[in-house]
Amino acid sequence: MAFIKTYKKFLIRTAIVWAACLALFVLAYTFVLRPQIDRRKRLDDELAEKKQQYEMARLASREQTKARLNEEIEGMRDILKGFVVDLEDSANLTFDIGQIANEEKVSSFSIESKDKRGPLEIPDCNSICESHIDIDFVAGFNQFATFVNALERHRPVLFVNEFVIARSNRSELAYQVTLDVAAFVKKQQNREIADQSSASTIGSKI
Repeated sequence: MAFIKTYKKFLIRTAIVWAACLALFVLAYTFVLRPQIDRRKRLDDELAEKKQQYEMARLASREQTKARLNEEIEGMRDILKGFVVDLEDSANLTFDIGQIANEEKVSSFSIESKDKRGPLEIPDCNSICESHIDIDFVAGFNQFATFVNALERHRPVLFVNEFVIARSNRSELAYQVTLDVAAFVKKQQNREIADQSSASTIGSKI
């Protein structure tokens, strides 16, 4: 009986110790571990949200940068178009100059391209060459000044490279004018030439 009583007391003490430990564990979990777990979960959620926001901002920034660069490139192309004419459009320059001459009502107008062998090469320039046009006409001084101004306001710009002005035999108020007008012409790139050659080859086979 004494043994049973002793064993029973041991079990009771053990149960009390376990109950106390369980109570301490529950208290620790409730007041210490659970808040830490909840806080960590919140931090993980915030971190994931921040990563998502960063990625979206990075992508948006990349798109904005791309759009800004495209705008700058288009702006530069527009500026370039104001000074350079495409090779296939260079033949229209004489027509444009003739229209300016008609608008300014100059007389004895004549025009001739100097590029018998094609536009002139510009040293150290791989994409642009120079086209020259000779212009002769008779006009008053104000007409001459207005005509030159109209040439330089033309798009693409026509540069008066040289000019000779002298009294005309027709009138003391008229002048015989000779102009050397230059324009920048975009060279035909190798890829464009290859594309055209391929197109012509296919056309001939058909």
